[in-house]
Amino acid sequence: MTEDVTQRQAEVRALARLAGDELGGAVDGIAAVHRAIAQRVFAAVRWGVGPAAAPVELMHDAIAESVYRVVGGSAVAAGMVAERAADLPGAAPSRTVYGSGLLAALQGLIGDDLERTRPILAGPMTFRIDGAPVPAELVGARVQRPAAHIVVFLHGLVETEHAWGLGGGPTYAERLESDTGCTSLQVRYNTGLHISENAAQFSELMQGLVDGWPVPIERVSLVGHSMGGLVARGACFVASEAGVPWVRRVRHVVCLGSPHMGAPLEQLVHYASAALVRFPETRPFGRLLRRRSAGIRDLRDGSLVDEDWRDLDADALRRRAVREVPLLRDAEHYFVTATVTRNSRHPLGRVIGDGLVLTPSGGGRARTRRIGFDVDKGMHVASAHHFTLLNHAAVYRALRTWLASESAGSDEVSR
Repeated sequence: MTEDVTQRQAEVRALARLAGDELGGAVDGIAAVHRAIAQRVFAAVRWGVGPAAAPVELMHDAIAESVYRVVGGSAVAAGMVAERAADLPGAAPSRTVYGSGLLAALQGLIGDDLERTRPILAGPMTFRIDGAPVPAELVGARVQRPAAHIVVFLHGLVETEHAWGLGGGPTYAERLESDTGCTSLQVRYNTGLHISENAAQFSELMQGLVDGWPVPIERVSLVGHSMGGLVARGACFVASEAGVPWVRRVRHVVCLGSPHMGAPLEQLVHYASAALVRFPETRPFGRLLRRRSAGIRDLRDGSLVDEDWRDLDADALRRRAVREVPLLRDAEHYFVTATVTRNSRHPLGRVIGDGLVLTPSGGGRARTRRIGFDVDKGMHVASAHHFTLLNHAAVYRALRTWLASESAGSDEVSR
């Protein structure tokens, strides 16, 4: 049995079991809501008619519990039956565009839980070439033209390296290789893990890459979309603190729509979940929201280090201030923001930003926080949403200018 067949069987079986378990859990959640509502209704009925309501309540509860038990059990059984699809021919989901997209969505939502319970669906951080994982030390032997300038792309939450091809045109990586002669590499990682955990993994991955690269490396450039920009910053900080050699070659860090000051949607969900768990009728929904991954939770304030979450209650409404991570010395840092409105100062643009990240957060500045971006080394894209930044003509022109030379220019690039 080949490695590809074994990988497919393991992934499909794990996905089938997960689907059955999650559907069964959803049925249990619906049953809990039904039970809480029924208890309130029958409490009111008892207050009106007295003990005569007891037989009706007893019958209702028995019928409802039986129905939910059968439906929940059927969901689990369906998942077990679906496991048989693992023996059918085909590629492993993680090696296909759509399959890897499904896994990326699951990882973004519950990737930390998958790491513990179903590691085959979590997957380690790896360099990817044509969708296949390649060990860091062997990447240099697999690329067509290993160059002295390496550009590494890190995707964002619930994405894979395929996200950079949004819209179907040439990717930034492809165009940079053609226009500048660099070598562009793609990384895939479990976005449900803490950002600091992914940062540490990326630092280790980069050292393996540098150690195995067949030609002398003059400079490394990191380009991250959304969470990817935070992982890049975190990895540079971890490596710099530990004195890991690869980081001394980093000359550019570019963050595209990265929530350095936090993401408002995660902040809203944090408080909404706390409100929902207070009442029996909505508690299952609150618990569902609280299942969101560690990676999503880190986006609340843009947390990059372990101390921001270790030994702390993740659901506490109040938490200590996040540690401000300095920018890497001797590297140029750039940022790109966007708004759905034509004017970034439009009231709607101020409130919504690019749909997920507000302009001040993407530029690393807030009323009480600053991370030190030079405002002249950023650009703003108007009439664009968060995912537009994955493949946009104006963004590419900026990347080409910023990464083309050893010492990047300081002129502001605008659309």
